[in-house]
This record gives sequence, C-alpha cells and structure tokens, in this order.
Amino acid sequence: MKMNIDIVRTENPRAKPDAENRLSFGRIFTDHMFLMEYDEGRGWHSPRIEPYHPFLLDPASPALHYGQQIFEGLKAYRSPQDEILLFRFRENAKRMNRSADRMCMPIADVDLQCEAIKAIVRLEREWVPHGKDTSLYLRPTMIADGSELGSHPARRYLYFIICSPVAAYFSKGLSPIRIYVESECVRAVRGGVGYAKTGGNYAAGFKSIARAKERGFDQVLWLDGVEHRYVEEIGAMNMMFLIGDTICTPSLEGSILPGITRASILQLAQDAGIRTEERRIPIDELFDAGQSGELREAFGTGTAAVIAPVGELEYRGQTITINRGEVGPVTKKLRDTLTEIQQGLVADPHDWVTRV
Repeated sequence: MKMNIDIVRTENPRAKPDAENRLSFGRIFTDHMFLMEYDEGRGWHSPRIEPYHPFLLDPASPALHYGQQIFEGLKAYRSPQDEILLFRFRENAKRMNRSADRMCMPIADVDLQCEAIKAIVRLEREWVPHGKDTSLYLRPTMIADGSELGSHPARRYLYFIICSPVAAYFSKGLSPIRIYVESECVRAVRGGVGYAKTGGNYAAGFKSIARAKERGFDQVLWLDGVEHRYVEEIGAMNMMFLIGDTICTPSLEGSILPGITRASILQLAQDAGIRTEERRIPIDELFDAGQSGELREAFGTGTAAVIAPVGELEYRGQTITINRGEVGPVTKKLRDTLTEIQQGLVADPHDWVTRV
C-alpha cells in the first residue's frame, strides 16, 4: 500500500542543538511532525507532515478520560558515511498494532506506518545528531479523539509522530545504576495491559520510582502482581541477568513488554555462543546467586538506554553488589555489538538496519 503524504514545511526552522553539549533526552523537538486521522466508517485518512505544533483537544476527548492512548519508541542513527539508518522499525509498527488491538483502537497498516516513519526521517535528516551515543528518537503515538463522554471505545483517533534529537538516556552514561526492588506496588498483571505500550503502564510506576529516587536509587525493579515473587521489568526496560554462564531474562507471559532491544540482545548473545534462558526468575534465587557470586552481571535493555548495566540491587533491606559495581565484560560486549550495528559501524548479519 502507498499513501500520498502532503508536506507543509516550516517557515521558521529552529536552530539545531549542539550534540556534544546541549542534548539530553526528549526535551528538544524537531521542526515537523507527521499526522493522520481515523474516523469510524472512513478509516485512516489525511496523512500529512506539518510544522510541529500543539493540538487543540476538546475537554471531552476520550483520551483524557478513558486512557485510550498508545505509543512507540525507535531511533534513527547517522553512520560514519553520513547515511541515516533505522533499526528494526517494522517491529515497532507491528508492536504498535498489538498495543492498538489490546486497547481496542484501530490497526494502522504496517507498511503505511513504515512509510510515515521514513518520510518524517527524510524531512528531518539534518536533525539526526553526529555525536557519539546520539540519535534521533521517534515517538509514534495514537490517541482517542472526539467530544463524547461514555465508557466505550472512541469513534475517532489521531496518529502522530514527533522526533527528538537525544543523547544517552541516563546522565551517567554506561555507569552501573542502582536498583530498588519494589515489594508492595505492582506495575502490571497477566491478563492486563502490561504487554501493551500504553501510557498508564508508566504512570502507574511513577510513585514507586519517585520514592526510590529519594533514597538514591536510579530505578525500580518490579515483581509479578500475583505472588510478588518473580522478577519482571525495571522502569521502561526489560531485565537480563548473567547467572553462571547463562543470560536469564523473564519470560513473556502477558505482563511484560516484548522489547525489540530485548529480542536483539538475546539473538546477539546466541550468536556469540552464550546460552540464554527465558523463564520465571524468583527474586530469592537472584539474591542467593548474588551472595554466592553466581550472579555475575545484570543489565536492563530498551530503545532509550540500549543497555543499562546494574551495579546494585536492594530488596527488603538486603543489598547485593554485582560485579563489584562495575560494567561487566558480557554487558559491554553486547552493548558495543548492538550499537555498532545500529550505527552502521559493522556488518549487519540479521538485516536489522534500513537506510533511509
């Protein structure tokens, strides 16, 4: 399928930020945005790129009352040859549709989503930063629209993509982070919306994360919502643990986001001859392994941070330090391999990268 995208260029282009000194994460936005609308009985229509601008929403918009809202996150990279590269972006479009299905929102054809992503990246090419560990972060989003109260799916939706030049997600860079294991609040339960990328999943964690940060931690590790026993995610990242010679990660059972970075790291680990396991991981097993020295490394994976090494875990007054609080060799190798593929620095054996 093809669509004609109308393009209106800004008459007031913004100054590009200095990649070395002024970039943080998600605070600066590019000149343009992609939009299209969905109406019941008509489907998706009016695809266009316009100058970045605020929305005018009716106070009765269903997105504001019933939480019909989903989003994605992906990145465009600049290669040493000045090519612009997208990483596994079709997987983002597929996951967007899985989220839409769970939240009872309309599906947007994968090819059309990919065409929209490529179109906005082409137009904003000069916004893709040149600096080390920088990229252009893309946020495709769908929200319910209209002016009708009532606890039922909306009849109108808005899909849009905004772009933000970014540096490393954590200000510490690759320095290991400190994690607090949450033993009271939960993020999601099986049968719920944990596997969907919807805003409520993140808002539900803010209170626990704020409390953890007050105590000097960087993030929260969630446990399962039934037994409060099995490891799930940290913040916006999947978790992995090198126990002995095996990378273990929680299995996908409906309460965990199926991360694209997660899947990529598991594949790269297997390519390197490292055994991997997707299974339920009891928190007590993890702490026993930490005390015995079997827990050699731990790290989170996600689009924003790529890989975030974990140096310390605290759970109910017990603390374990992992790999002396330093970045482990397996963590570093996997991160380096993935980022080099994303940036076009090495061969791409799995055809994950698309040149725009």
